[in-house]
Amino acid sequence: MRVAVLTDIHSNLPALEAVLESIERAAPDQRWCLGDVVGYGAQPDECAALAKERCDICLVGNHDLAVTGEIDTDVFSASAAAAVEWTRGTASEQTMEFLKGLKPEAGAEDVGLYHASPRDPVWEYVLAIDQAIECMAEQAGRVSLIGHSHVALYFSESDGAGNGAQAADGHELELGEGRWLLNPGSVGQPRDGDPRAAWLELDTEAWKATYHRVPYDIDSAADAIREVGLPDLLAERLSIGQ
Repeated sequence: MRVAVLTDIHSNLPALEAVLESIERAAPDQRWCLGDVVGYGAQPDECAALAKERCDICLVGNHDLAVTGEIDTDVFSASAAAAVEWTRGTASEQTMEFLKGLKPEAGAEDVGLYHASPRDPVWEYVLAIDQAIECMAEQAGRVSLIGHSHVALYFSESDGAGNGAQAADGHELELGEGRWLLNPGSVGQPRDGDPRAAWLELDTEAWKATYHRVPYDIDSAADAIREVGLPDLLAERLSIGQ
C-alpha cells in the first residue's frame, strides 16, 4: 500500500491545500494524519473539515486536546496558549466533535502511528538518536510514524546501532531492515529551516519512504493570522520555517 502521511497542520489552510494537491498527484491508496489539526493558525474549521473528509486515519495532537479542554495550556508558550483560547471560542461544533473523537495513536499496515512518540503519544519531542532508540524499543511494529516536533527527520536502529538525520525534499529511504521512526515534518508550521509544507510518501509493500516539500502561499496564511488578532509571532515564523 502507498500512503501519504501528513501531520501538524495547525489551522494553516493554504499549506494544507497545497499538500493535498501534491498528494493527489502522487495518487496514494490512503492518507494518514498524525494530529494537531488545529492551533497556531486562523482557519481551524476549514482544516478540520478537510482532514475529516480526506484522511483515512487522523490522530489527535496536544493542541487539539487543549482546544477540546482535555489538557490545559500551562506548559504552552504564550502565543500557543492564545491560539488555543481563540480556537476554543471560534471553532464550530462540528470541528469540536471531530477533534473529540480522535485518539493520539493507532496502527495500520504493520506501522505504528503516534502524534508524539511510541512511549508518550501526546507530549514527547523525539529529536535525539539515543532518545529515538529508546522509543523504537517500545514501539509495537518495526516502523513507526511520529509528528509533534515539526521537523522532517528519520531514525533507524539495527543490531544496537542507531542512526538519524533531518530529511530534505526528495530524500528517499529503504526501510526493508531494522527499526525505523519517521517524522514527515509539519504541514502548517515547519521548524526545520525550510518554510515549505511537508509530507511523507510511504510504501508498505516495497518498504520505501520519500520526503516531500511543497511551496504554498505563506503571505495568505500569515495575513489570516493577523486579521483575527492572533500574536504576530505566529505569522512571522511561517516565512522562516522556525
